[in-house]
Amino acid sequence: MRFRTVLIANRGEIALRIIRACKRLGLNTVAVFSEADRGASYLELVDRAVCIGPAPSGASYLDGQAIVLAALASGAEAIHPGYGFLSENGDFAEAVEDAGLKLIGPSAAVIRLMGDKIAAREAMIRAGIPCVPGSEGALPVDQAECERIAAKIDYPVIVKAAGGGGGRGIAIVRTQPELASAIAGTRAIAAKSFGDAKVYLEKFLERPRHIEFQILCDDFGTCLSLGERDCSVQRRHQKVIEEAPAIGIDRKLVDELGERSAAVCGELGYRGVGTFEFLYQDGTFAFIEMNTRVQVEHPVTEQVTGLDIVYEQIRVAGGLPLSIRQSDIVSRGHAIECRINAEEPFKSIPSAGRVSRWVIPSGEGVRMDSHIRSGSEIPSYYDSLVAKLIVRGDDRPQCIERLKQALGALQVEGISTNRELHQFILDDPGFERGGVDIHFLEKLLRAREIRALEGAGERT
Repeated sequence: MRFRTVLIANRGEIALRIIRACKRLGLNTVAVFSEADRGASYLELVDRAVCIGPAPSGASYLDGQAIVLAALASGAEAIHPGYGFLSENGDFAEAVEDAGLKLIGPSAAVIRLMGDKIAAREAMIRAGIPCVPGSEGALPVDQAECERIAAKIDYPVIVKAAGGGGGRGIAIVRTQPELASAIAGTRAIAAKSFGDAKVYLEKFLERPRHIEFQILCDDFGTCLSLGERDCSVQRRHQKVIEEAPAIGIDRKLVDELGERSAAVCGELGYRGVGTFEFLYQDGTFAFIEMNTRVQVEHPVTEQVTGLDIVYEQIRVAGGLPLSIRQSDIVSRGHAIECRINAEEPFKSIPSAGRVSRWVIPSGEGVRMDSHIRSGSEIPSYYDSLVAKLIVRGDDRPQCIERLKQALGALQVEGISTNRELHQFILDDPGFERGGVDIHFLEKLLRAREIRALEGAGERT
């Protein structure tokens, strides 16, 4: 290995996940934390913990300079950014490289290429990867030209920020009169949130599924496809449930696209883990973006392949070749992940506070990734994800049944969680059949609201 000490530039469950992978590799660990996370359970497991600032993420976990200085001061030679925060920030990656440190991830140049959704789309078109029909490059200032482009694509269209992510910087436009305000609004959000006002257009698909492919590459020309995940159960463009494999899709088509995505990574000189995200509708895949980091839902792939993705990611960054080959990757059974958030289950209102009771489920095929324990404090400054419940079964029906039992066994007091939302989804016949599209959950929740209103009307 080219390094012996890794600084973890993140928090929560992903920080704990990285710590465990580093321990498996015999590496020393340094964790950074904000004042809000002082006393977090995972800080007890590292060799050194460094406070980098107050609670707001802009003054702590998003302060790239403070993180680099913490690495240098602590003797860390590598930085693992996890997901979110600075994990896909090209400027941060460059600062890490300039400081003589190793970023556990791809190069700054590749992060910038894939972080610009317009540039990434153009690169995929050149590589022969199918893309959603859309504008050629960023939209011009001239509104009449924007209207011409939208009409050529055909309504409905979706306005997207070039530097967008996490469901931000998106506006759906169904008719021409809506276009101007949607473009202006998305440009304003893009400039404020991403520092880049460029936007582009894509065709809005009415009933697509969201299918992504996990890729893993080393510096020796080996690029592997670890298979696909179905991430179609979403709310406000945020993933809620993910599973593998994706059912009801021609396996030959899936395998070919996975292999092609891995080949593109080889052409880009990619290193580490990455995820190609596609929309799938009417037997056709269309590229939407690539994430140049470890995904929240990576355990789904680990459960069906038996691989440790973060372990391999760190080895590759340390200059070692992948310990596996494509022929070693075999998907067995079915796995589903529920994101457990500290929030009101049907209103998505964050729920901060002290966890007074935390009892996690166990049993065959059950995995719980979380940094929480009884007494943990959930701060209000960060994403509401507190745990990931991942369950594996021999097939999808068994997996769903085990997941229902696991959710029933999960006991949390002191804060609200979205456990009830997951139970509501799992009980729906449409989800049980499988193959739902990305609008499924929104429609399901709207139907629930209508029933509630009708019931209230009958009572009055």
